[in-house]
Amino acid sequence: MNKNMKKRSVLKVNMIDPWGSSIIDYEKLTEQFGIRPFSEVVDDIDNPSKLMTRGIIFGQRDYKQITNALKNNKEFATMTGMMPSGRMHIGHKMVVDQLKWYQEQGSDIYVSIADMEAYAARGINKEKARDLALNEYIVNYIALGLDVTRDNFHLYLQSENDDVKNLAYILGKKVTFSQMRSIYGFDNSANVAHIYTPLLQVADILHPQLEKYGGPKPVIVPVGPDQDPHIRLTRDLASKFNEEYGFIEPSATFHRFMTGLTGEKMSSSKPKSAIYLTDTIKDATKKVKSAKTGGRESLKEQKELGGHPDQCSIYELLVYHLIDDDKKLEEIRNKCLSGEIVCGNCKQCASELLTDMFEDINSKREEAQKIAQTLLK
Repeated sequence: MNKNMKKRSVLKVNMIDPWGSSIIDYEKLTEQFGIRPFSEVVDDIDNPSKLMTRGIIFGQRDYKQITNALKNNKEFATMTGMMPSGRMHIGHKMVVDQLKWYQEQGSDIYVSIADMEAYAARGINKEKARDLALNEYIVNYIALGLDVTRDNFHLYLQSENDDVKNLAYILGKKVTFSQMRSIYGFDNSANVAHIYTPLLQVADILHPQLEKYGGPKPVIVPVGPDQDPHIRLTRDLASKFNEEYGFIEPSATFHRFMTGLTGEKMSSSKPKSAIYLTDTIKDATKKVKSAKTGGRESLKEQKELGGHPDQCSIYELLVYHLIDDDKKLEEIRNKCLSGEIVCGNCKQCASELLTDMFEDINSKREEAQKIAQTLLK
């Protein structure tokens, strides 16, 4: 991250930094930027995912387009991207879980490897970006259950997709530097390549609507809230180019970030905060057992007053990834609140479930590696 990026706070009066790493104020975000609660649409979805029903996906823009497509069996696409710059951690699994759900609903899946952005923002060359994307991310995507062999799965490098690059150039005709500065906070020290990369992301999101890919259709983009600047810019440009291309403004959902094991946002650049999907089981469970929890200062207080499950990184791990049964989760939460169980109990439970998850991933990784090497040919 360059120096001018570090100086900017993540949430200002009218600005979010997509390249930052601070924890987002979700309530403030929805108030300032007009993101609608996902709870407004969740009842319209048949068989919603646990990320939807548990409030992990908390916000949305124009999701009615997607519920209409689902109800009427209409074509739609799901778009996501990755900027390969580090190891994949368990927080990234949320995106894979969403891609799997949309794939099961019949959506086309588009995954952009943002190698041009990785170079402009992080100085990572194309070869390293490609290697990280395939061997760190895509291998784990496959091991987690995403079917990349289906005809409706599309993976590409930004630098090798002429449709995306050409569209980004065309879109730039209706964007000024003043707009880019107001949205992203770019100042005079920002390099031109970095200023250009948001247009590539807009083109990533809009290109499934080009005639070559079947023409205009609803597109859903599942992202963290830090990516909303890209969503707002994309929706604005889709409207401006509607007459020429027929673009439909894309929909988006916003999921909460996982709290790191140290209490801050989980980040690939902070090893103690994250459980990497390539950690050994021993290292992963060791991190769980040393994680910050919502427990009281003493065992006596815990038993008398109960804990704070909603402030606990271990309970969050159970909610996001490790327990599918809502009743089981509620039981654990109530026992924590009443002091019937202590932090050691939950850490032991999480360690056992995490071991099961990692054993399953590890058993599939060799085959996933073979499949990944057939991609991007």
